Amino acid sequence: MYFPVWWYSVGLLRFSKALGLFWLGQEESLGLSVWVRNIFVPMYGQRDIASRLISFVMRAVQIIFRGLILAFLLLILLAIWLGWLLLPPFLLLALSFQVIK
Repeated sequence: MYFPVWWYSVGLLRFSKALGLFWLGQEESLGLSVWVRNIFVPMYGQRDIASRLISFVMRAVQIIFRGLILAFLLLILLAIWLGWLLLPPFLLLALSFQVIK
């Protein structure tokens, strides 16, 4: 009888924390925050205008693509989290259809 209470309290908290840590690990792996922090720093120490412009454009493109990857991953993780919430009611509904027949 404790299972539903655990599933929606301690289990949900642990599962949410694990998903959050996974997402933070992926952000660290992609290094998005490093790219954002260094967007105005010229690459390879080149200080002329052309090098600064090229560095800015390249970093902006990297930030956009890496941000899209993280946003897509976030949508997947939110779907997984929603699946965690909906799994017990779905199983009860499926079981009720089996009992009714």
